[in-house]
Amino acid sequence: MKGWRIFTHSVRLVLNNLEAALRVSAVLYLPQVALQYMIYQNPQLSGDMGDVPAEFDPGDVGLFGNFFLLSFLALIASLWIAVAWHRYVLENEAPPGWVPRWHGSQMLGYLGRSILVGLIIVAAILVMSIPVGFLSLGLPGLTGFFLLGMVGLAAYIFFRLGVVLPAIAIGKQMKIGEAWRATKDDDNAVVMLALLVIAASVVMQLPSMIGGQGTFIDFVYQVVVGWFATIIGISVLTTLFGHYVEGRPID
Repeated sequence: MKGWRIFTHSVRLVLNNLEAALRVSAVLYLPQVALQYMIYQNPQLSGDMGDVPAEFDPGDVGLFGNFFLLSFLALIASLWIAVAWHRYVLENEAPPGWVPRWHGSQMLGYLGRSILVGLIIVAAILVMSIPVGFLSLGLPGLTGFFLLGMVGLAAYIFFRLGVVLPAIAIGKQMKIGEAWRATKDDDNAVVMLALLVIAASVVMQLPSMIGGQGTFIDFVYQVVVGWFATIIGISVLTTLFGHYVEGRPID
């Protein structure tokens, strides 16, 4: 199954180049760690108002100011990591040290294309939510199945269009339509890939669900798992671009 081969190839990209992956992302991942720690210390920031301590002052704008600042830094760092890892795999651009080279224009283009792909996914979900909503009313027992299908649809569209992101990272222009056409001949493989990624995400969250959320051990686990999920997710897009656009083997 090609979907499985794409997924395992992406995982091997990370495991076989673990030192490079750490050089590309270890330092830049720190803002995300700081953000997660802030949320761990202040559950109200995650929207879980049931965990708000009694002494929490809703007027404490400093806390939320720091939260948004860290969120902004984490966003910049995630774009930096994504572009650097794409360039390492596709262009053999090794990081000079523990911080990869800065490619501002590519990062800005990466953000723009990511937003565009996200808007397309949201539009597709909104269109599909109408018939799915009616079906859920008639078949309430299958609501969970319908929701899972919507998640699968979002993942499928993302992987079909996501090849535009590595292209931007290495300085190549690719339109959304070109990205969609690049994977049209292997539609089943992309469906399988989407299902595998969703399944892997659920499996990675099982220890937190079983062991209890909100503990320090869970925080450390989420940091480690979050790093692997981030770099493997970027690798999946890299593999899709390398195979379907550049014709690279995945065996």
